[in-house]
Amino acid sequence: MKTIDLIIKIGSMALVQREDGAIDYNIFQRLGDDLRPGMALVTSGATEIGRLDYLHRAGHELTGDPELIKTDYAAQGQIVLMDNYRRFIHPEYGVRQLLVEHTHFNDLTKREHIRRFLLRAAQQECIPIINYNDPVSDEETRKMELASRRGNGEEVFECVDNDETAAVITSLVGAKTLIILSSTEGIYLNRDDPTTLVRNAVCPDIQTLQTRVAELMTHCEGASRSGAGGARAKLAFALRAAEQGSRVIIGHARHHIAALMDGSVPCTQIGVTR
Repeated sequence: MKTIDLIIKIGSMALVQREDGAIDYNIFQRLGDDLRPGMALVTSGATEIGRLDYLHRAGHELTGDPELIKTDYAAQGQIVLMDNYRRFIHPEYGVRQLLVEHTHFNDLTKREHIRRFLLRAAQQECIPIINYNDPVSDEETRKMELASRRGNGEEVFECVDNDETAAVITSLVGAKTLIILSSTEGIYLNRDDPTTLVRNAVCPDIQTLQTRVAELMTHCEGASRSGAGGARAKLAFALRAAEQGSRVIIGHARHHIAALMDGSVPCTQIGVTR
């Protein structure tokens, strides 16, 4: 029975050419060509790509309430995202969209429903593409709900950051590997010095890994865009997946999945020695 062994997450800034303010179709083509049944893709990018699409069509950006603007851009960008993934994924494979919210992962029944959906996709030669459902998300309501759950002593998943969504899904389906694709080669001790790339953060046990990740976090600051968690958040969620037995690879979206898996290109690997 086919399972999902690989979760891939791609960030917003990895999908665009920032200097040109345009979608990077080369990334869509490379990633789409690499995707196979037995993999699941967690994609960011709806809001940023929706913004670019609106700007291209209207000639100006939206103004007003930032939260409402984000909602409108995300709804427009979801269409563009899925159109491009479908265009470049091999035609013999089905593509299925799954839009999730934090409530789906904080409810055991809904979480199990998602797990079964993902496993069925693999068995039916389809590739699931997952994103947080920003157009229907209300920040104030979400914070109130999560605060209530925390007050009751419950484990809480927020999943607005797709790095967290990817880590949660990796654990949910028991995937062996999580690849986080970004606009950098991985985690740096000094982000202004490419020679400080951390290639290996694989440790003999979980306690040593936790200490190693905490040390790496002290070198992280800033993010690629407003609202993003940056390298610190990536490390935190990577650790969560690694604690459940998965290997985590953080690398540049310009690299093929196979090259990241075999370590033949620069990247950061995080996990516990098996």
